[in-house]
Amino acid sequence: MAVYTEVSDEALTAFLSEYDLGSLLSYKGIAEGVENTNFFLHTTAGSYILTLYEKRVREEDLPFFLNLMGHLYRAGLSCPQPVRNRRDTALGSLCGRPAAIISFLEGISVKRPTAHHCRELGRALAGFHEAGRDFAMSRANSLSVDAWRPLFEQAGDQTDTVAPGLAGRIRTDLALLESSWPRDLPSGVIHADLFTDNVFFIGDDLSGIIDFYFACTDALAYDLAICLNAWCFDAEGRYQREMGEAMIAGYEKRRRLEPGEVEALPILARGAAMRFLLTRLVDWLNVPSGALVQPKNPLDYDRRLAFHRHAGHARDYGWSG
Repeated sequence: MAVYTEVSDEALTAFLSEYDLGSLLSYKGIAEGVENTNFFLHTTAGSYILTLYEKRVREEDLPFFLNLMGHLYRAGLSCPQPVRNRRDTALGSLCGRPAAIISFLEGISVKRPTAHHCRELGRALAGFHEAGRDFAMSRANSLSVDAWRPLFEQAGDQTDTVAPGLAGRIRTDLALLESSWPRDLPSGVIHADLFTDNVFFIGDDLSGIIDFYFACTDALAYDLAICLNAWCFDAEGRYQREMGEAMIAGYEKRRRLEPGEVEALPILARGAAMRFLLTRLVDWLNVPSGALVQPKNPLDYDRRLAFHRHAGHARDYGWSG
């Protein structure tokens, strides 16, 4: 989340007049993440998140994201709900951007996850995959393996200004990933961005999942690989096997990995690290002037890739069979 588009009091008041949300009491920008403009809204009817969609989010994809939230909620998953206006639509326009109001979800994200948090996340991820099985819509993953080389080319000659030798490491890994990426694994709706800041807890209990704007149709085990990258490394880039073991065990409590998924887990984890290294690299080199934004360091994923290059089996990630 970030603030790229400023919204005046007058524009926001006019936008809210289309909703039955009472009177505006306060609003403020949210300066986290890098994708959309977000505001926290407080009205006489309650608390909400206002999102203006920017950058990589295409307007034609928004019905998929918004309808998916509704589907998952009806299936019993704790997640935010799009608020419909008086014209019975969840999508409007504000300051020249597509915009939606989403219900506020209680809870806090954990900064230093434990094995317990990882186990809870694994269970919730499998529940997400099960709940999405009968979702009628589909969306291709626009940031899968075929998109990685074009991202690398965007960074171009600036890559080695971030770290010496980074371009060479990326080039070598890309060649391997492109030649060995699995194409026939069990697939369905995946979240594709389930970082710690997109998962809320109340006490020890997982209270909900947010931010569905990278959700797509892809290999289910790739979603697990993204989570292993996001949750199971320490600040120095060392893999915490006990956390991976807890996450995979939590996942398999609800959905057992198939043999092909187990075999593919190391390459999926390596690819997931490459995907986030490249998008963070491009963002790091192209922060808009004046944006209220905190770009994330791509080198966190360069360090993760060093581990993945030596991992040869799902057991290296904590799978116990």
